[in-house]
Amino acid sequence: MAGQSDPYISLFSAQEVEFLGEDEMVEIVPNMRMDPLNLICGDFGPFRPQIATQVPLWLAVALKKRGKCTIRPPEWMSVDKLTQVLEAERNSLREFQPLPFHYVEIARLLSDHARDDIPDVYMVRSLIEDIRNVRFHKVETGLETIHERTHAVKLKNLSAMEANIVRPFVVRALQAFYKHDSPEMIPQPDTTAIRRRQVADRGPKRDRRY
Repeated sequence: MAGQSDPYISLFSAQEVEFLGEDEMVEIVPNMRMDPLNLICGDFGPFRPQIATQVPLWLAVALKKRGKCTIRPPEWMSVDKLTQVLEAERNSLREFQPLPFHYVEIARLLSDHARDDIPDVYMVRSLIEDIRNVRFHKVETGLETIHERTHAVKLKNLSAMEANIVRPFVVRALQAFYKHDSPEMIPQPDTTAIRRRQVADRGPKRDRRY
């Protein structure tokens, strides 16, 4: 994956963050009968018509594409809930409202593949975009307060996507401040070797007789 060789300068791609978000659990309502699925990540099912069950998001999308189920959007994806979150985000200058760690990826996948299962889907997408913008503005404002005496940054309730974008900048900034604040950590030139070269350049000593 991207970002494994140097954690200070690299990011996960949007596709990689989305891949991780696909393991989030969602509720589906099957319209078919099927025995349990025994997978490496767990056992899911049995599936019975009109009986809700929990499955990973990637499995829900796969079944939805085949017309085998409908997907129940999470409670936080309702217009009422998202409106409350947006208002709370705007009213709080520093705090971030608690949302699922992969709320962006969940909303994107469901709106792309299960649009007909989401009431007021266009309003939901608009509210989530507004929430993202407000949260990013708060992130930018918070990062402006970083200075040379900052040794840690606490941003509670960040989502995966937000943390993925912020992490490299914060790490580089703190690393730079730490080096400037602790000069002993910066490699110093070997002055002993320089003095030896200077002595050698003077040539051999001569006896002086008076």
